[in-house]
Amino acid sequence: MIRHSVDPPNAEPALADVEEGPRTLERFYVRCNFGVPRLNARHWRLEVTGAFERPRSWTLSELASLPPVERTVVLECAGNGRTLMQPVPPGTPWGLGAVGVARFGGIRLADLLAESRPRSTAVELVFSGADHGTMGPEGSIPYQFNLDLADAAWDGPMLAWTMGGGPLSADHGFPVRLVVPGQYGMRSVKWLTSISAVEQPFEGHFPRRYRYRGDHSVPDDTPVGPIRVRSLVTWPANGDHLPAAPLTLRGIAWSGHGPITRVEVRADGGWMPAQLWPPRDEAGPTTWAVRWSPTEAGPHVIAVRATDAAGNRQPTEPVWNEGGYGNNVIQQVSVTLG
Repeated sequence: MIRHSVDPPNAEPALADVEEGPRTLERFYVRCNFGVPRLNARHWRLEVTGAFERPRSWTLSELASLPPVERTVVLECAGNGRTLMQPVPPGTPWGLGAVGVARFGGIRLADLLAESRPRSTAVELVFSGADHGTMGPEGSIPYQFNLDLADAAWDGPMLAWTMGGGPLSADHGFPVRLVVPGQYGMRSVKWLTSISAVEQPFEGHFPRRYRYRGDHSVPDDTPVGPIRVRSLVTWPANGDHLPAAPLTLRGIAWSGHGPITRVEVRADGGWMPAQLWPPRDEAGPTTWAVRWSPTEAGPHVIAVRATDAAGNRQPTEPVWNEGGYGNNVIQQVSVTLG
């Protein structure tokens, strides 16, 4: 793991460890704004408050009585790829490894909402974590993020307490976290302690911070939300020395705007279409592979780009913005053959 900070912990793996698997689960990227809280599952409670017809407190065993669900999900930090922008915006200096794939287990958020019944006047849900810290003039605040009630009520978002078949680790939100497929990871609040239904848009610190500013592709102050289409080469790795022989290049692709419809790879000049395998779940990544027969030994640059069902395709140059968010420029990998 490449560790960018220790307290709070922020770290990313090599790209070969991004795909789902028991070994890679231990190398799942870690993103924290504040220190990791140490919670006791037996004493933990989820407070469902605000504009609900049935506000109440839930224990973990009570949540587990609702219908279970498991989903393979791509989680990606909004700042993934920040260091590929010029000039590099402030923030954690992520390469391309601030993304991970894991199978989460828990319940649908929609089932909890059906039990709690948001009032007709509610417009958003505010999710609060147990982590907190000092943020300038605001003083000590918890990590909080909002989600439109319409987005919360669809089948995707879940309250998860397992990851890869076992309990969440402390770094990943033990005992319970929110998981919002298709949205950048800042909405998937960890160490969840409360869900509040509010009747006015939430204007907290983190929703104000996660906005596109100076990004020519969207209006200023557009909230950072759905994941922009992206693909990665997970093999070979940048800098690898390989035989000058036919090779099978492979990787993954994903988007928060719809299924992946096309992945193309460039190695010797033109773009080659890759073979695609559909995701295990709608929220998981599309895997791809392409057979490459290099024409000569020496240095080569491999590039990959994806297109989603909404027609979005990765740009050839980074789209800069003040926060360094949503940089989905095509990846390039340098290898030497022979």
